[in-house]
Amino acid sequence: MTIVPPPLAPPLREINPPQWPSPRGYSHAMAGTGTFVFVGGQIATDDAGRVTSVGLVPQARQALRNVRTVLAEAGGTPEHIAQMTWYVLDIDHYRMLLPELGVVYREVMGSHYPAMVLVEVTGLVEPTAIVEIAATAILPAGHRYHSVPKA
Repeated sequence: MTIVPPPLAPPLREINPPQWPSPRGYSHAMAGTGTFVFVGGQIATDDAGRVTSVGLVPQARQALRNVRTVLAEAGGTPEHIAQMTWYVLDIDHYRMLLPELGVVYREVMGSHYPAMVLVEVTGLVEPTAIVEIAATAILPAGHRYHSVPKA
């Protein structure tokens, strides 16, 4: 007797109204069903909790890596991210570096573009951080995920 597991729910679905201009590097909305994973704001810390990179592009790369690491711990991948929020100290600097940030984003996160929010803030909790990234992911129904026991 062969036991076949039920199919997983379909992946996230992009929602982009056809009468609107096509978004570049984000989606207007995402829909999905499953287990929600809320990834708190990640900054460019290394494994010891120190910010060791300088500049928006290197810090964004490490913050995105940290988002991936937290999401992987829950059993998810970047393709499960429904929404991402970026907090930056200087939006004009972000705009100026957007081509380089796009390369870094694709390098770390691939070609999945969730609904995105970008906010300029006057400061972050860690004084050396210049970008913080939070994400909400939806793991498909039936997806196996790990949970970390509380210490």
